[in-house]
Amino acid sequence: MKLELDLQIATRAEALPARERFLAWSAAALEDLDRKRAELVIRVVDETESRDLNRTYRHKDKPTNVLSFPFEAPPGFEDDHLGDLVICAAVVRREASDQGKPEEAHWAHMVVHGVLHLLGYDHQNDAEAAEMEDRERAILGHLGFPDPYEHDDA
Repeated sequence: MKLELDLQIATRAEALPARERFLAWSAAALEDLDRKRAELVIRVVDETESRDLNRTYRHKDKPTNVLSFPFEAPPGFEDDHLGDLVICAAVVRREASDQGKPEEAHWAHMVVHGVLHLLGYDHQNDAEAAEMEDRERAILGHLGFPDPYEHDDA
């Protein structure tokens, strides 16, 4: 499949992953998708923009790691655009540190997690969460990253 990625950097955060990494992580999450093309926007933002979007769309007044905005084409209109991800660099960095995870592994997890949301995966109940987390583990393992939920016993 051909993946077209529009990567938007809207933060002054340093040491962000390279575009090629975002592309590889996204492509891995889409590997089983039965289509020839896909388009995706990933916007890396600061805490202010993340908080504003989270407040507007999820009614939570705080920045968050990743927001997913699936695209739904109007009836009868075919489009390759899957949707948009908004990832907050500061939150990803802080969570990686707090969880004792390599920052790159957490970035990969956030991209995979967000793309799976665009594909319809969710974690609103235990069964959905288990299915989504199993898929994340498989994709991230294939990419060479450890289980992102390994230390979530607390």
